[in-house]
Formats: sequence, C-alpha cells, structure tokens
Amino acid sequence: MSTEIKPRHIGRNISRIRELRDMKQEALAQAIGTTQQSISIIEGSESVDDEKLKAIADALGVPAEVIRNFSEEAVFNIIGNTYHNDSASIKNNNCTFNPLDKLLESIEQNTKLYERLLQSEKDKSALLEKLLDKK
Repeated sequence: MSTEIKPRHIGRNISRIRELRDMKQEALAQAIGTTQQSISIIEGSESVDDEKLKAIADALGVPAEVIRNFSEEAVFNIIGNTYHNDSASIKNNNCTFNPLDKLLESIEQNTKLYERLLQSEKDKSALLEKLLDKK
C-alpha cells in the first residue's frame, strides 16, 4: 500500500473554477486565443505548463496559485466558517422592494405598450380607408 500523495489534477481545478465563474469552455478558449477542444483537453490533463496556466488564470481572474491549490473542501470550509446562524450574524434576506410596486410597474408598462399598438392599428386603418376612398 502506497502512502504517496497524488498530485492535484490541474485540469479538473481549471474546470471547477471556470464553472464557478459561470464561464463556458468556448468563452475561456476565446479569452486565451484557442479552441474549445483545446480547453476540453486541458481540463482533462493532470498538469498544464506554466505559461498556459498563467493565461488561463488571467482569463478566469484568479492567480495561477489558486488554480494549482484549488480544493472544493477548502471552499466549503470557507463558506461553513463564514456563515454562523446566530443572532449577531443573521442577515436580512428580505426583499428590498415591494413586489406590488413591481407588479404595478409591469402593468403600467404593458398598458403603455398596448396603447402604442392600438394607436398603430388605428393609423393603419386610417391609411387603408384613405386608400379605399381614392379608388
């Protein structure tokens, strides 16, 4: 049985950080001037050369060291250690707007749109009547 520590899978780390950044492979490829297929290959690789890693890190907006040392467990630890469910740290997650105001605003916008469409139809009718009167 070996106690050898496995090296981190850099490609998998790139993939997870890209996903956390809500970025598609195509967008990352475009940002570093390569193809989506190349990104797919990189994300399947255990190691990535330093120059390419630096370019990818810049495109993802993180230091290369973050990619090298990325760990999902660390992310969950950070989240777990920064949110405490006690009265001193409970945040107000209530709406910052009145939903009824938003509904009324939407109705007003729809009413204005309906009035413009109605006026457009009236203008069309008037034009058609003019054309028929000329005949």
